[in-house]
Amino acid sequence: MEDTIIYNGITPDIVLKLAMAGLLLVISALASGSETALFSLSHNDVRCIRERGTAAGDAVLRLLGDVDLLLATILVLNNLVNIGIVILSSSIIDSLFVFMRFEFLFKTVIVTFLLLLFGEILPKVLSQSSPVGFALFVAQPLLVCRWLLKPLSYILVRTGHRISSLATHENELTIDDLADAVDMTRNTSTEERMMLSGIVNFVNTEVEEIMKPRVDITAVELTAPYSEVRETIIESGFSRIPVYDEDLDNIKGTLYVKDLMPHIGAGDEFGWQQLIRKPHFVPKNKKINDLMVEFQAEKVHMAIVVDEYGSTLGLVSLEDILEEVVGEISDESDADESFYTRIDEHTYLFDGKTHIGDFERVLQLDEETMSDVKGRAETLAGLMLEIKRDIPRKGDFVKAHGMRFIVEAIESHRIETIKVTIDHE
Repeated sequence: MEDTIIYNGITPDIVLKLAMAGLLLVISALASGSETALFSLSHNDVRCIRERGTAAGDAVLRLLGDVDLLLATILVLNNLVNIGIVILSSSIIDSLFVFMRFEFLFKTVIVTFLLLLFGEILPKVLSQSSPVGFALFVAQPLLVCRWLLKPLSYILVRTGHRISSLATHENELTIDDLADAVDMTRNTSTEERMMLSGIVNFVNTEVEEIMKPRVDITAVELTAPYSEVRETIIESGFSRIPVYDEDLDNIKGTLYVKDLMPHIGAGDEFGWQQLIRKPHFVPKNKKINDLMVEFQAEKVHMAIVVDEYGSTLGLVSLEDILEEVVGEISDESDADESFYTRIDEHTYLFDGKTHIGDFERVLQLDEETMSDVKGRAETLAGLMLEIKRDIPRKGDFVKAHGMRFIVEAIESHRIETIKVTIDHE
């Protein structure tokens, strides 16, 4: 070994580099552990953190508000730090030793061992054993890193969304499917072509795209008097009403109006809660063709859409699924109103909850025109939030694809109405 490596001794410069490498290794460990801790928090963990009301808890909730940006921040931070460790380690080894041979092998073994043991394995084991404590410990520093690394993280998220979108579209239809669809639509009416398009896209549509969002759910509280339940049913006109305890994240069941018919004249002493049926929950990314099969097997017509933490995102019904194929289904109880108003040739007024696909059809834009700017948004309001990256106020606007989107009305931080003006020369 003496013929292979010559030791030069430690100098103050090497001590400084060792200190810097050690600090970067600690940061790498915290970044690796934070990924495991934050992404392993259960719904109950998140609820407990929210109830604490601490600054660290608020930081955790802010980080979890955009999981894509959070993951991108951790990955960028970890990789930058690991690159720094590799560079410093190589410099330290070169200063300490003079190699006759095996230099690359020696460096690779030492640096890989340090990074794997202290930068990956140990912090992830530690954070897995106590995810809440670890998450609270790293949340505020990670918020600062998210702000500092946002340009790089934003590019990474956008690139990922773009690649995912392209991959999804590549898998949507085969060449044979497209040829069959073209042949079928040559001599059909506009309505028939829309229906055929709905059938083709049926297997690629996720529940999140067609659900009624949480803010639009009509529900009754478990402790509500029977008179209030009756009034809610009459005002809504729905045949099935979700029942919750304290908040919509705690859905206890579904109340069928037909079950109340024999008790229509009962007073507030009537225990209507005994009639609620077991709720049906589905994840937001479930395909609607699979949900249709599930509805048929379970003999249900409505499901509550939840996220990975079990929080309620929205509600989806059998009618919502059918409308994806046959178009809007209206009956005598539906209000005759449109989601948009055309002011003039270049100006429109849209509801904030208008689906981006419907917006593109109204303006006769190519399908997926807004795909490069919409991110994970499904509605025009979500599109504005994605582009602006901030809560807009009345009068604020963003531009995209030669169009100006202006906030016309806001209610409780929710964008109600958006004016769209088309630039023309």
